[in-house]
Order: sequence, then structure tokens, then C-alpha cells
Amino acid sequence: MKIFAIVNQKGGVGKTTTSVNLAACLAAMHRRVLLIDLDAQGNATMGCGVDKSQLPATIFDVLVLGRPLNEVVAEGTGGLHVVGANVDLTGAEIDLIDLDAREYRLKTALAEINDQYDYVVIDCPPALNLLTVNALTAADALIIPMQCEYYALEGLSALVTTIQRVVSQLNPSLKIEGIIRTMFDPRNSLTKDVSLQLQSHFGDQLYRTVIPRNVRLAEAPSHGLPIIQYDANSNGAKAYLALAGELLRRESANRVTDVTH
Repeated sequence: MKIFAIVNQKGGVGKTTTSVNLAACLAAMHRRVLLIDLDAQGNATMGCGVDKSQLPATIFDVLVLGRPLNEVVAEGTGGLHVVGANVDLTGAEIDLIDLDAREYRLKTALAEINDQYDYVVIDCPPALNLLTVNALTAADALIIPMQCEYYALEGLSALVTTIQRVVSQLNPSLKIEGIIRTMFDPRNSLTKDVSLQLQSHFGDQLYRTVIPRNVRLAEAPSHGLPIIQYDANSNGAKAYLALAGELLRRESANRVTDVTH
């Protein structure tokens, strides 16, 4: 089981869009996928067709009350399994402070379902808080969605500093799997400039796939559907299928490297 945290402390960069659609595309490729929503807004939950207000239990019950993860899994669209979030999660930060091993609550819960899924995708909140630290501690690797705009690189350096701290103190095997350029508009000269800077800074860690600005992609969540269910022929759907394919190719290449070394 490989655990990916989709993380960026900046809001509005396509974290939830990437979490939902990458998870849905991996599921469409016949992988067993669990999507975990760690944001109290519950947008990833709703984006998979799960009504956050009707959930009998959420990720809050797992992190704070110690409930087993497989007891709170809901069925999303397209064969996706979802551990949902809603407003209950708002106070989780305060509740977690007094708990033992508070940074490891998610990691401990995931260890119990290790053989049930191929991939776990965690949608992190847009803040470097205790919920995000739980995701970073539990994850094998991070995927960072980024808009190619003026302040993006500045925010990324703060995020990398936090990641380094988590690596040194809580999760020494954590690595950045890849950086994905979102809401990409090739006609914009700033977009191209920032994209080139990312290539020079991160090299192979930058996914070749870019996610375009796409109206259908923006519409899909309001219908409670991942883009491949909402409009499989849209540019947004093609981009996320390409991203899932690129991720799987990297995975198999890494496995071959591990075996030969």
C-alpha cells in the first residue's frame, strides 16, 4: 500500500481537485484506492458523491476517538472508497493536542488496513497544522499541486522547510513524489516563467503532465462527480488520466530500480 498526501499550505491551488481526480483515475485503472478527506470543508467528500452531512462517522472519529478506519469508509462514485470529513473536524486540532502520539494517529489507523488498498490519497487542509502533520507522518510520499503564479515559489520554499522538519523528527522515509502544475494557461508568460523555474529547481520531481484551466473540471464537483465520470472527453479528464498513468509508470520504474540495487 502506497500512501500519498496531496499537500500545499496555500489554498486554491487544486489540492482537492487533484486528490479526487487522481484517486478516481487510479480506481478506473483497476487499483484499489482509498481517499481520505482531512479538510473540515469536506469538499473532497462531496466531490466523490458522498453527502458529508449524512455521514454516520468521519475521519474525526478515527483521529480523535480511535475508531477503526474501515468502520468509517463510505462508497463514493466510480468504485472509490472515501473516508469523509465535515464540520466535526473543525475542533479536531484542539482535541488532538491532549492525546498520546498525536502526530501518529493517522499512521496508526492506516497500519490496520495495509493489505486492503493499493493506494491511499490524502487531501490535506490548506494549512500546516496538526492534521497536515498527521498526513505527512503517515505518508510515503507527497504530491504538491502548484499554480504557476508569482507567489507560488515563495510558498513552496516554506512548505519544503516544513517537510524537512517532519522528515528529521517524525518520518525519515518521507519524500516528495512529484510537483504538479495546475490551472495551467500556456498563453500566460508568467505561467511559462514559473514553469521554467520549477523545472530548474526540481528536475525529475516535476510531473510532465500539466493540468489545464478547464471549465468542465471546475463544474464536476457541483455534480458530486470526478471529472472522468462527469465528462471523460474533457481536457481535464485527459490530463488527470495522464497524471495517473505517469504516477504508475514512475512507481514501476522505482520498483525495478529497487530490485536491481
